[in-house]
Amino acid sequence: EKDANGLCTKITFRNEEHFNFAYDVVDALGREQPDKLAMLHIANDGTERRFTFQDIKKESGRAANYFKSLGIKKGDKVMLVLKRHYQFWFAILALHKLGAIVIPATNQLLEHDFEYRFNAAEVSAIVCTADGDVAHQAELAAKKCPSVKTMVLVGDAREGWHDFDSEYSLFSAHFYRNDDTACGDDPMIMFFTSGTTGYPKIAVHSHKYPLGHFITAKYWHCVERDGIHFTISETGWGKALWGKLYGQWLCEGGVFVYDFDRFDASKILPMFAKHN
Repeated sequence: EKDANGLCTKITFRNEEHFNFAYDVVDALGREQPDKLAMLHIANDGTERRFTFQDIKKESGRAANYFKSLGIKKGDKVMLVLKRHYQFWFAILALHKLGAIVIPATNQLLEHDFEYRFNAAEVSAIVCTADGDVAHQAELAAKKCPSVKTMVLVGDAREGWHDFDSEYSLFSAHFYRNDDTACGDDPMIMFFTSGTTGYPKIAVHSHKYPLGHFITAKYWHCVERDGIHFTISETGWGKALWGKLYGQWLCEGGVFVYDFDRFDASKILPMFAKHN
């Protein structure tokens, strides 16, 4: 509902008790608007990749089947440390489909940061970038954390880790919801707060969480259905999910991602003009 000035005064959602973002938004758009741009991804080396909603639907289904084969199941805590790699979107949606609880984390974490988070959240699996030293830091921590059973690497191969890029593509793109699919008030995501005072605290959100970010995208970011939105945040921070995923795709807008290592305005600003 809106007032005379067009300001939103009230919003309600249908069937929210059964809502699962991966199925009810992404897969739905993949069926209804298969060729619509979901994400324009620019790699650190300048490689451009365009993903439609049909692409995202299929690749997240493939990743869900892959994670299931590794023993990841509903209720498991899975940490994602994937910078701005396009595989992050495949992985997080796959985990939503499986009903696993996602823990986004920044690639700036060190061994003691991982150890604290692994133990505090009882993390059973980690999907991590091969960039830099972060996998090594996670590995050192995992040796002291018996809950961590599964380690998956994105972007390269490493002894003791599953190789996401070479393995997940072997799986079927079809992954269907069932009567036990996580939805509504079931836990979906765990954020670790910034730790302004003391250690970071866990904040848990349910599968209804993405619905709140329809407001974020439509009335704060002014996302347009056929436009493209750029939020610069790395995927380990809450801001990434406010600006690179839920609300943007609820508004059926495209997401622009630049997977850089260091912020460089001279590289980023020309992209505004090039990609509109």
